[in-house]
Amino acid sequence: MGPSEGKIKHLKKLSNQAGVIAAAAMDQRGSLQKSLASARGVDPKQITPEMMSEFKTAVVKVLTPHASAILLDPEYGLDAAKARAANAGLLLAYEESGYDNTQPGRLPDLLPHVSVKRIVDWGANAVKILIYYSPFDDSAVNDIKHAFIERIGAECETYEIPFFLEFVGYDPAGGDEKGLEYARRKPDVVIGAMKEFSKPQYKVDVLKVEVPINAEFVEGSSVFKGQAAYNRQQALEHFRRAAEEASKPFIYLSAGVGNAQFVESLRMASEAGTDYSGVLCGRATWKEGMPIYAKQGVKALEDWLADQGVKNINAVNEAITSAKPWYQKLGVAV
Repeated sequence: MGPSEGKIKHLKKLSNQAGVIAAAAMDQRGSLQKSLASARGVDPKQITPEMMSEFKTAVVKVLTPHASAILLDPEYGLDAAKARAANAGLLLAYEESGYDNTQPGRLPDLLPHVSVKRIVDWGANAVKILIYYSPFDDSAVNDIKHAFIERIGAECETYEIPFFLEFVGYDPAGGDEKGLEYARRKPDVVIGAMKEFSKPQYKVDVLKVEVPINAEFVEGSSVFKGQAAYNRQQALEHFRRAAEEASKPFIYLSAGVGNAQFVESLRMASEAGTDYSGVLCGRATWKEGMPIYAKQGVKALEDWLADQGVKNINAVNEAITSAKPWYQKLGVAV
């Protein structure tokens, strides 16, 4: 069973004429607040909701003419959503920022004053959920996460709105996710998650996934840092294995890396011949604008975005020319 007619209508609004999702992301909350506070040298509480909304609105206004859609959050992003270009669809986040750190397992939660019905009423074309997930975590922890996603999938099905599931891998033992050891395990973490959430009971429409390697540890990559977890051929094979496990359309997320690293990863995805359907790219396009806004204000941020931000998003757009339309993976005619 493919997506309903209602879901397909929304998916069209989120993709470009080629059926590729070339979306920007601006749903960061806690991390954005902390980064702005750090750049300004103040307590995060001094970064007000109005400042968060102002930053998001600037990003949306300048970058959405170059994107097929924008991902925002209902906490600070609803005003920003009104500033998006007419061509851009809208995804809204449903989860609380961060995770429950009072117990192991990085358990997720939903925004208490939000529902899928409300997301639909706010004019969104998709619901986005982020969970931290490792197939190697305790089975009782993962069972909670599986049930959590099943409930959201059913809710999205009721309102005929696409469900985008983003999963970010981690080390349940507390290791460094940016280090060499985790880079070696990362392909199996990503591939295991893609296999799990492709299952029909979750009713996920689009998987928002990390690239299955860390390009800084790929020998010979343009961002190679000197320690190798894999050579280029091994890295390309990891991309292919991950793509084969997904029976749903999938798009790549930038996971907080810089523009050069994300673009290099997309080049590898293209070289590997994966059938990914686009990107949902956030910080790789706009994160260097955070200190500019914090120190010089919104006009300086808009000027930076109009120059470097647009160059960044266009570099990503050029890197995804090999992406395949989302409906191809589903085998549906549009």
